[in-house]
Amino acid sequence: MIGRGGRGWPPALLPCAVMTPERYAKILRVLHRRQPTLTVLMDQVNKPHNLSAIIRTCDAVGVLEAHAVPPDDGRPLEFEGHAFEATSGSAHKWVRVQRHADAVGAVRGLQARGFQVLATHLSQRSVDYRDADYTRPTCVLLGAEKWGVNDAAAEAADANIVIPMYGMVQSLNVSVAAATILFEAQRQRLAAGMYAAPQLSPDELRNRAFEWAYPDLSAACRERNEPYPLLDDTGQLPA
Repeated sequence: MIGRGGRGWPPALLPCAVMTPERYAKILRVLHRRQPTLTVLMDQVNKPHNLSAIIRTCDAVGVLEAHAVPPDDGRPLEFEGHAFEATSGSAHKWVRVQRHADAVGAVRGLQARGFQVLATHLSQRSVDYRDADYTRPTCVLLGAEKWGVNDAAAEAADANIVIPMYGMVQSLNVSVAAATILFEAQRQRLAAGMYAAPQLSPDELRNRAFEWAYPDLSAACRERNEPYPLLDDTGQLPA
């Protein structure tokens, strides 16, 4: 049965899919493991398949929110064929992506929020990516496929990290590099017990659960400047 009630919303805004208790329980399980202190910053990563792969990995390791600087050629960010602003699709429904005007400004903003920024960049101060402490609030800075992280952003970062390479090629595909680093972060955080208890506050967890369960209704609430209704334990709307 679909959630009851509707608070006077037009019928077109009411959910058209069944919200089962099992589906809502999965949403809660995933949100209980989300890691708001782990994120990525994609600096002008411009190939949709790479953007989509990075966001899919973010979802897999529990990243709550990602960050991106769009390409400077005016092309929009696209995920799995959907424009940056789209609300339907796949993994990007579960990982918000915040847009930034430039990488250095984004780095400074994240540092002001308490994140260490680790740039994937080869320099004299680069360290093995496994030597970093990912149990700290961490942002992994990833550069465009062709140019990598720009020098100014790499310099602004707290550290530069590299994935050791023993073959003829000098670097990995950016989405493969992102997966390699993020799963090391997951490994460290699992060992530290950081997935065992929710890192989101009760209010944020409740709000995110409503947004994931009822994306159209949550958008309507924000448009009307109304609070989200409280769902019952099985994810049903109030009568």
